[in-house]
Amino acid sequence: MKRPGKPSGVRRNSKSTDTSQCQSGLVVATHGRHVIVEDDAGERLICHPRGKKSEAVVGDRVMWQHTLEGGDEGVIVAVEERKSLLYRQDEWRSKSFAANLDQLLMWIAVEPVFSESQLTRALIAAESAGIPPTIVLNKIDLPGAQAARDRLAPYRAMGYKVVELSLKKETEAARAQVAPLLERKATLVLGPSGAGKSTLINTLLPNARAETQEISQALNSGKHTTTSSLWYWLDDSRTSAVIDSPGFQEFGMHHIPPTELARWMPDIARHMNDCRFHNCTHRQEPGCAVQAAVARGEISPIRLSLYTALYDELSQPRW
Repeated sequence: MKRPGKPSGVRRNSKSTDTSQCQSGLVVATHGRHVIVEDDAGERLICHPRGKKSEAVVGDRVMWQHTLEGGDEGVIVAVEERKSLLYRQDEWRSKSFAANLDQLLMWIAVEPVFSESQLTRALIAAESAGIPPTIVLNKIDLPGAQAARDRLAPYRAMGYKVVELSLKKETEAARAQVAPLLERKATLVLGPSGAGKSTLINTLLPNARAETQEISQALNSGKHTTTSSLWYWLDDSRTSAVIDSPGFQEFGMHHIPPTELARWMPDIARHMNDCRFHNCTHRQEPGCAVQAAVARGEISPIRLSLYTALYDELSQPRW
């Protein structure tokens, strides 16, 4: 069985594509082959790809033009070059979150207890895509807050910024913490269901629910909740935006070769060049500097276990 090609982080306009009669726009939502494009004046309309498959994702800048029949729909002629793309890939399928991001907010909570495997995978995906991540720990008013802090201690030591807040209990204080992080940036909010992402969006944008319903109706998604990411502007000048993403249970990493895995995990990457063998996999080889760092307490054993499990997963034959 043939494996699908991974989505490229760069899309370039074809030299043969005439875009002289096109307008520029921003993709703010997708559903199947249809997308919602916002033009430079802030107006939104449904657009369709020229071919059978749409390559545009939320956050893409596109060139589009009105359909030949006129009306309020358009056709995407080209997807402009991307500066970044965050996506996950399981064994056979890729799922894009968003393009052209300035940062990722990895949104987790004290309850439900967050998965370090999911957290690690998302951070690796962000690092490999060149997207700076920040970890946000929500619901710190709950009894398990200290245990959650302890689990995040290795990530703080790696240099990740960790923000703690209680969005429901101390809404205004939490909003004051988050707002400066979002200013003049396109930010993807990513995390498991139940962590409070929707609460954040509704806190920042009281009209977000109505906007989501309008987008769903425009995309003719009926009673089904759209499972794509959604772009929301935070200000009238359209300089700051948050992209809400659907909750996820799995985060496939098959777009990361196992031999490149260590370089995207800062605590392991810090020691990998000191190993005796240049092709050390940091699992059982003699003279492994990563294993020695674990023994000295410089790398958490849990982190090494996460690395080993992920390395083994990515090393499995895929067909």
